[in-house]
Amino acid sequence: MLEELLTAAAAVGSAGVVYVASAARVVKQYERGVVFRLGRLAGEVRGPGFTMVVPGVDRLHKVNMQIVTMPVPAQEGITRDNVTVRVDAVVYFKVIDAANALVRVEDYRFAVSQMAQTSLRSIIGKSELDDLLSNREKLNQGLELMIDSPAVGWGVQVDRVEIKDVSLPDTMKRSMARQAEADRERRARIINADAELQASKVLAEAAREMSETPAALQLRLLQTVVAVAAEKNSTLVLPFPVELLRFLEKAQGRPVEQ
Repeated sequence: MLEELLTAAAAVGSAGVVYVASAARVVKQYERGVVFRLGRLAGEVRGPGFTMVVPGVDRLHKVNMQIVTMPVPAQEGITRDNVTVRVDAVVYFKVIDAANALVRVEDYRFAVSQMAQTSLRSIIGKSELDDLLSNREKLNQGLELMIDSPAVGWGVQVDRVEIKDVSLPDTMKRSMARQAEADRERRARIINADAELQASKVLAEAAREMSETPAALQLRLLQTVVAVAAEKNSTLVLPFPVELLRFLEKAQGRPVEQ
């Protein structure tokens, strides 16, 4: 009798161990567990840690709640100013409702990817080339809003969308390079012309001062001689202005023969 009881107890214990082993589940810290009982959603979403399910009746699906980094394949489109470009981006999103992410959509990752590609093509068609190149922050916000609106119903929240690169045709790159070169040349010419204007004004003022004081012209001539002589040149060509002759004429009190 005792042996039969011991045998029965061992059988019950073994059955209990097998049941616990088949029913035990562990949900990690960054996961949430969704239980389907005979195909229907059962109870609340299971939190991280140890949990139990009914073997053969319940099926536990684990949903990752971490932020997912998903690259968006490069999309080719025509901008509003008729320029063909290829634009690629990256989407950062996470699941905020594990139950809806499994029930409302078949594959939330694929759905977010397709929505991101469609939204990116739409943004390309609505934007001009200058906006794609220099005003990306505004376009990123527009992309985020377009993707996040339907994704909320799937239990998914879009954290951020970034446009990574904008590829232009080679002909457009050469045209933009020529445009930039022409613009820089135009600015250089304007700067040179402005410098000439300022120099001419200063020279005109200096000429007026020297015309009022003829001795200033002689002093300036002597300064030029000193500056040229400092270079140790063997030949010195010195212009002799007519004003200096007039100054000497006035100083001597007699005309100078031409």
